Amino acid sequence: MKNSILILTLLITSLVGAQINKNMSQSIHQFSVEDISGNTFDLASLKGKKVMVVNTASKCGLTPQYKQLQVLYETYGSDEFVVIGFPANNFLKQEPGSEEEIAVFCEANFGVTFPMMSKIDVKGKDKHPVYAFLTDIDKNGVMDSKVTWNFQKYLLNKEGVLEKVIDPRTLPDDPEIIAWITK
Repeated sequence: MKNSILILTLLITSLVGAQINKNMSQSIHQFSVEDISGNTFDLASLKGKKVMVVNTASKCGLTPQYKQLQVLYETYGSDEFVVIGFPANNFLKQEPGSEEEIAVFCEANFGVTFPMMSKIDVKGKDKHPVYAFLTDIDKNGVMDSKVTWNFQKYLLNKEGVLEKVIDPRTLPDDPEIIAWITK
């Protein structure tokens, strides 16, 4: 009887541990990235915050969304919400600048203070691991998606789990996004 209880306890402990590991592997919190200044940005530091991940570009018709992203960050950004920008040059070469040029452009033109990361690829053979996670159900455990253009928005809950993908043309202050942030 003691052996059966011991075996059952070990089995339950093993299953719980596997579920915890599975949940962490399906969270954006597993990644560290390089910010636009070249420093390490540990996404685990965002535990407990809702996160909007956006692929950005400086020479796109949707570039004015930087202003709305900044207003969103100023209005709701705190211990509960953060916007993170990932500059990418994957769509018609609309982000040709260096990290320094991108940072100057964002601050000078839109007053961006939300975290900006270094330039990455969001699609193709060199897709960054964060975007591999965001777009692949086998990695995020929720859904497959495809980055269709600059300023696509990925909404992740406080546990770092993907909840929604928002079309690039949907403005950051859309009621659906505001409702998600404030719920």
